[in-house]
Amino acid sequence: METLLSPSRRAMPEDASGTLLAALHRAIVEALGPEVETLTIERAVLGVFFTGVKLSNGAGGLCATPIKSVPEAVCCPSSAHAMPTPGKITGRPVQQILGDLYRPQDLRRTLAIATLNALAETLWRRDGPAAGVEVMGEDGFEALALALEPEHRVALVGAFPPYMKELRRRKQPFNILELDPAVLKPDELPFYVPADRAAEIVPKADVLITTGTTLINGSLDGLLGMLKPGAQAAVIGPTATLFMPPYAQRGVTVVGGTRVHDPDTLLTLLAEGGSGYHFFEKTVERVTLRVSQGQ
Repeated sequence: METLLSPSRRAMPEDASGTLLAALHRAIVEALGPEVETLTIERAVLGVFFTGVKLSNGAGGLCATPIKSVPEAVCCPSSAHAMPTPGKITGRPVQQILGDLYRPQDLRRTLAIATLNALAETLWRRDGPAAGVEVMGEDGFEALALALEPEHRVALVGAFPPYMKELRRRKQPFNILELDPAVLKPDELPFYVPADRAAEIVPKADVLITTGTTLINGSLDGLLGMLKPGAQAAVIGPTATLFMPPYAQRGVTVVGGTRVHDPDTLLTLLAEGGSGYHFFEKTVERVTLRVSQGQ
Protein backbone atom coordinates (compact mmCIF):
# COMPACT_ATOMS: atom_id res chain seq x y z
CA MET A 1 0.00 0.00 0.00
CA GLU A 2 1.28 3.45 -0.91
CA THR A 3 1.20 5.16 2.49
CA LEU A 4 2.40 8.61 3.47
CA LEU A 5 4.94 9.09 6.19
CA SER A 6 3.60 12.17 7.95
CA PRO A 7 1.18 14.98 7.15
CA SER A 8 3.70 17.54 8.38
CA ARG A 9 6.20 16.50 5.72
CA ARG A 10 4.03 16.83 2.66
CA ALA A 11 5.39 20.09 1.33
CA MET A 12 8.59 20.23 -0.67
CA PRO A 13 11.40 22.25 0.94
CA GLU A 14 11.65 25.88 -0.07
CA ASP A 15 14.88 25.08 -1.96
CA ALA A 16 14.17 21.75 -3.64
CA SER A 17 17.18 21.85 -5.98
CA GLY A 18 19.13 19.43 -3.79
CA THR A 19 16.42 16.80 -3.42
CA LEU A 20 16.45 13.34 -4.96
CA LEU A 21 13.43 14.27 -7.06
CA ALA A 22 15.31 17.25 -8.49
CA ALA A 23 18.34 15.04 -9.17
CA LEU A 24 16.15 12.54 -11.04
CA HIS A 25 14.68 15.41 -13.06
CA ARG A 26 18.10 16.80 -14.02
CA ALA A 27 19.66 13.44 -14.81
CA ILE A 28 16.81 12.19 -17.00
CA VAL A 29 16.47 15.44 -18.95
CA GLU A 30 20.24 15.53 -19.49
CA ALA A 31 20.30 11.91 -20.66
CA LEU A 32 17.45 12.49 -23.11
CA GLY A 33 19.04 15.58 -24.60
CA PRO A 34 17.18 17.69 -27.20
CA GLU A 35 14.42 15.07 -27.57
CA VAL A 36 12.80 16.23 -24.35
CA GLU A 37 12.13 19.67 -25.85
CA THR A 38 9.85 18.16 -28.51
CA LEU A 39 7.70 16.02 -26.22
CA THR A 40 4.17 16.93 -25.12
CA ILE A 41 1.38 15.33 -23.10
CA GLU A 42 -0.94 13.33 -25.37
CA ARG A 43 -3.28 12.23 -22.58
CA ALA A 44 -3.40 12.38 -18.78
CA VAL A 45 -5.72 10.73 -16.24
CA LEU A 46 -5.77 11.56 -12.52
CA GLY A 47 -7.42 8.38 -11.32
CA VAL A 48 -8.69 7.48 -7.86
CA PHE A 49 -5.73 5.24 -7.06
CA PHE A 50 -3.15 6.10 -9.73
CA THR A 51 -2.31 8.92 -12.12
CA GLY A 52 -1.06 8.09 -15.59
CA VAL A 53 0.18 9.90 -18.67
CA LYS A 54 0.93 9.12 -22.29
CA LEU A 55 3.51 11.28 -24.07
CA SER A 56 3.50 12.28 -27.72
CA ASN A 57 6.17 9.63 -28.38
CA GLY A 58 3.89 6.86 -27.06
CA ALA A 59 5.68 6.33 -23.73
CA GLY A 60 3.57 5.98 -20.60
CA GLY A 61 4.21 6.79 -16.96
CA LEU A 62 2.47 6.01 -13.68
CA CYS A 63 2.34 7.49 -10.18
CA ALA A 64 0.22 6.76 -7.10
CA THR A 65 -2.55 9.32 -6.51
CA PRO A 66 -2.15 10.59 -2.91
CA ILE A 67 -5.78 11.46 -2.29
CA LYS A 68 -5.48 11.28 1.51
CA SER A 69 -2.65 13.80 1.51
CA VAL A 70 -4.64 16.57 -0.18
CA PRO A 71 -6.41 18.65 2.47
CA GLU A 72 -7.50 21.09 -0.22
CA ALA A 73 -9.71 18.44 -1.86
CA VAL A 74 -12.81 19.30 0.16
CA CYS A 75 -14.67 21.79 -2.04
CA CYS A 76 -14.49 23.04 -5.60
CA PRO A 77 -12.67 26.38 -5.06
CA SER A 78 -9.87 24.97 -2.91
CA SER A 79 -9.59 21.75 -4.96
CA ALA A 80 -9.13 23.78 -8.12
CA HIS A 81 -5.95 25.27 -6.66
CA ALA A 82 -4.64 21.82 -5.71
CA MET A 83 -5.20 20.28 -9.15
CA PRO A 84 -3.42 20.64 -12.47
CA THR A 85 -5.60 22.70 -14.81
CA PRO A 86 -8.23 20.37 -16.33
CA GLY A 87 -8.76 20.85 -20.04
CA LYS A 88 -5.34 22.41 -20.47
CA ILE A 89 -3.03 19.43 -19.90
CA THR A 90 -3.25 17.69 -23.28
CA GLY A 91 -0.72 19.18 -25.67
CA ARG A 92 1.33 20.93 -22.99
CA PRO A 93 5.11 20.59 -23.32
CA VAL A 94 6.58 18.02 -20.97
CA GLN A 95 9.07 20.58 -19.67
CA GLN A 96 6.19 22.75 -18.42
CA ILE A 97 4.58 19.85 -16.57
CA LEU A 98 7.89 18.97 -14.91
CA GLY A 99 7.94 22.40 -13.31
CA ASP A 100 5.24 21.09 -10.95
CA LEU A 101 7.80 18.75 -9.37
CA TYR A 102 8.62 21.77 -7.19
CA ARG A 103 5.07 22.86 -6.39
CA PRO A 104 3.64 22.29 -2.87
CA GLN A 105 0.38 20.77 -4.18
CA ASP A 106 0.66 16.98 -4.10
CA LEU A 107 -1.64 16.32 -7.07
CA ARG A 108 0.30 18.68 -9.29
CA ARG A 109 3.52 16.96 -8.26
CA THR A 110 1.89 13.57 -8.87
CA LEU A 111 1.17 14.39 -12.51
CA ALA A 112 4.73 15.69 -12.88
CA ILE A 113 6.18 12.47 -11.43
CA ALA A 114 4.05 10.36 -13.78
CA THR A 115 5.47 12.48 -16.61
CA LEU A 116 9.02 12.02 -15.30
CA ASN A 117 8.39 8.27 -15.19
CA ALA A 118 7.25 8.36 -18.82
CA LEU A 119 10.55 10.06 -19.67
CA ALA A 120 12.40 7.29 -17.81
CA GLU A 121 10.45 4.80 -19.95
CA THR A 122 11.55 6.76 -23.03
CA LEU A 123 15.18 6.35 -21.93
CA TRP A 124 14.68 2.65 -21.20
CA ARG A 125 13.26 2.06 -24.69
CA ARG A 126 16.18 3.87 -26.26
CA ASP A 127 19.12 2.82 -24.09
CA GLY A 128 17.98 0.08 -21.73
CA PRO A 129 18.73 0.32 -17.99
CA ALA A 130 21.58 2.57 -16.84
CA ALA A 131 25.11 1.17 -16.53
CA GLY A 132 26.03 -0.44 -13.23
CA VAL A 133 22.52 -1.75 -12.61
CA GLU A 134 21.16 -5.29 -12.46
CA VAL A 135 17.58 -5.94 -13.55
CA MET A 136 16.23 -8.31 -10.92
CA GLY A 137 12.72 -9.03 -12.21
CA GLU A 138 9.52 -8.15 -10.39
CA ASP A 139 10.07 -8.60 -6.67
CA GLY A 140 11.99 -5.89 -4.83
CA PHE A 141 12.17 -7.98 -1.67
CA GLU A 142 14.05 -10.76 -3.42
CA ALA A 143 16.70 -8.25 -4.50
CA LEU A 144 17.12 -7.11 -0.89
CA ALA A 145 17.05 -10.64 0.51
CA LEU A 146 20.35 -11.43 -1.21
CA ALA A 147 22.15 -9.45 1.50
CA LEU A 148 19.68 -9.84 4.37
CA GLU A 149 21.12 -11.59 7.42
CA PRO A 150 18.96 -13.08 10.22
CA GLU A 151 20.03 -10.41 12.71
CA HIS A 152 19.41 -7.47 10.38
CA ARG A 153 16.70 -5.08 11.52
CA VAL A 154 14.30 -3.84 8.84
CA ALA A 155 12.33 -0.57 8.85
CA LEU A 156 9.25 -0.50 6.63
CA VAL A 157 7.84 2.94 5.81
CA GLY A 158 4.26 2.14 4.88
CA ALA A 159 2.33 -1.12 4.97
CA PHE A 160 3.75 -3.68 2.52
CA PRO A 161 1.56 -6.76 3.17
CA PRO A 162 3.68 -9.27 1.19
CA TYR A 163 6.88 -7.98 2.80
CA MET A 164 5.41 -8.06 6.30
CA LYS A 165 4.30 -11.64 5.72
CA GLU A 166 7.74 -12.68 4.49
CA LEU A 167 9.59 -10.90 7.31
CA ARG A 168 7.40 -12.61 9.87
CA ARG A 169 7.98 -15.97 8.18
CA ARG A 170 11.73 -15.38 8.41
CA LYS A 171 11.38 -14.21 12.03
CA GLN A 172 13.24 -11.09 10.93
CA PRO A 173 13.21 -8.17 13.40
CA PHE A 174 11.30 -5.29 11.84
CA ASN A 175 9.15 -2.23 12.50
CA ILE A 176 6.37 -0.67 10.44
CA LEU A 177 6.33 3.12 10.34
CA GLU A 178 2.77 3.89 9.34
CA LEU A 179 0.58 6.98 9.48
CA ASP A 180 -2.69 5.06 9.76
CA PRO A 181 -2.56 1.94 11.98
CA ALA A 182 -6.07 1.04 10.81
CA VAL A 183 -4.54 -0.42 7.64
CA LEU A 184 -2.75 -3.08 9.72
CA LYS A 185 -4.20 -6.41 10.78
CA PRO A 186 -4.28 -7.29 14.50
CA ASP A 187 -1.33 -9.66 14.19
CA GLU A 188 0.70 -6.90 12.48
CA LEU A 189 0.11 -4.26 15.15
CA PRO A 190 2.94 -5.50 17.44
CA PHE A 191 5.38 -4.30 14.78
CA TYR A 192 3.73 -0.90 14.37
CA VAL A 193 5.50 2.34 15.31
CA PRO A 194 3.89 5.78 14.77
CA ALA A 195 5.32 7.47 11.69
CA ASP A 196 6.52 10.48 13.67
CA ARG A 197 9.05 8.25 15.44
CA ALA A 198 11.04 7.66 12.23
CA ALA A 199 14.10 9.40 13.72
CA GLU A 200 14.22 6.69 16.41
CA ILE A 201 13.72 3.72 14.11
CA VAL A 202 15.49 4.42 10.80
CA PRO A 203 19.01 5.07 12.21
CA LYS A 204 18.92 1.62 13.85
CA ALA A 205 17.84 -0.20 10.69
CA ASP A 206 20.13 -2.33 8.56
CA VAL A 207 17.56 -2.23 5.76
CA LEU A 208 15.07 0.55 4.96
CA ILE A 209 12.13 -0.20 2.64
CA THR A 210 9.93 2.72 1.71
CA THR A 211 7.17 3.35 -0.78
CA GLY A 212 7.71 5.59 -3.77
CA THR A 213 5.06 7.89 -2.32
CA THR A 214 7.80 9.45 -0.20
CA LEU A 215 8.92 11.11 -3.45
CA ILE A 216 5.53 12.84 -3.60
CA ASN A 217 5.34 14.00 0.00
CA GLY A 218 8.97 15.13 0.17
CA SER A 219 10.01 12.82 3.02
CA LEU A 220 12.37 10.47 1.15
CA ASP A 221 15.45 12.66 1.44
CA GLY A 222 15.01 12.96 5.19
CA LEU A 223 14.64 9.20 5.55
CA LEU A 224 17.76 8.48 3.51
CA GLY A 225 19.66 11.06 5.55
CA MET A 226 18.91 9.04 8.72
CA LEU A 227 20.52 5.84 7.43
CA LYS A 228 23.52 4.51 9.29
CA PRO A 229 26.68 3.73 7.29
CA GLY A 230 26.40 0.46 5.42
CA ALA A 231 22.61 0.23 5.62
CA GLN A 232 20.69 -0.78 2.52
CA ALA A 233 17.70 1.13 1.24
CA ALA A 234 14.94 0.26 -1.20
CA VAL A 235 12.31 2.50 -2.79
CA ILE A 236 9.38 0.39 -4.00
CA GLY A 237 6.14 1.10 -5.81
CA PRO A 238 4.68 2.47 -9.06
CA THR A 239 5.74 6.02 -8.14
CA ALA A 240 9.46 5.10 -8.04
CA THR A 241 11.28 6.40 -11.11
CA LEU A 242 13.27 3.66 -12.86
CA PHE A 243 16.53 5.55 -13.29
CA MET A 244 19.07 4.33 -10.78
CA PRO A 245 22.09 6.70 -10.70
CA PRO A 246 20.55 9.52 -8.57
CA TYR A 247 19.23 6.96 -6.08
CA ALA A 248 22.58 5.17 -5.84
CA GLN A 249 24.31 8.47 -5.09
CA ARG A 250 22.10 8.76 -1.99
CA GLY A 251 22.62 5.22 -0.74
CA VAL A 252 19.61 3.49 -2.31
CA THR A 253 20.55 -0.03 -3.42
CA VAL A 254 17.21 -1.28 -4.81
CA VAL A 255 14.46 0.49 -6.77
CA GLY A 256 11.25 -1.31 -7.64
CA GLY A 257 9.08 0.55 -10.12
CA THR A 258 6.96 -0.02 -13.20
CA ARG A 259 7.13 0.03 -16.97
CA VAL A 260 3.97 0.91 -18.86
CA HIS A 261 3.62 -1.23 -21.99
CA ASP A 262 0.10 -0.27 -23.08
CA PRO A 263 -0.60 3.32 -21.99
CA ASP A 264 -3.91 3.62 -23.86
CA THR A 265 -5.47 0.66 -22.05
CA LEU A 266 -3.92 1.76 -18.75
CA LEU A 267 -5.37 5.27 -18.97
CA THR A 268 -8.81 3.92 -19.82
CA LEU A 269 -8.67 1.68 -16.75
CA LEU A 270 -7.56 4.58 -14.54
CA ALA A 271 -10.36 6.79 -15.87
CA GLU A 272 -12.79 4.07 -14.78
CA GLY A 273 -11.36 3.86 -11.25
CA GLY A 274 -8.93 1.01 -11.90
CA SER A 275 -6.41 -0.11 -9.28
CA GLY A 276 -3.27 -2.21 -9.50
CA TYR A 277 -5.34 -5.39 -9.58
CA HIS A 278 -6.66 -4.32 -12.96
CA PHE A 279 -3.41 -3.52 -14.75
CA PHE A 280 -0.37 -5.17 -13.14
CA GLU A 281 1.10 -7.88 -15.36
CA LYS A 282 -1.37 -6.86 -18.07
CA THR A 283 -0.56 -3.36 -19.27
CA VAL A 284 2.04 -2.56 -16.59
CA GLU A 285 5.15 -4.58 -15.70
CA ARG A 286 6.82 -4.48 -12.30
CA VAL A 287 10.60 -4.10 -12.58
CA THR A 288 13.26 -4.10 -9.85
CA LEU A 289 16.71 -2.55 -10.27
CA ARG A 290 19.66 -3.27 -8.00
CA VAL A 291 23.02 -1.56 -7.87
CA SER A 292 25.56 -4.02 -9.28
CA GLN A 293 27.99 -5.55 -6.81
CA GLY A 294 31.28 -3.65 -6.77
CA GLN A 295 29.67 -0.35 -7.81
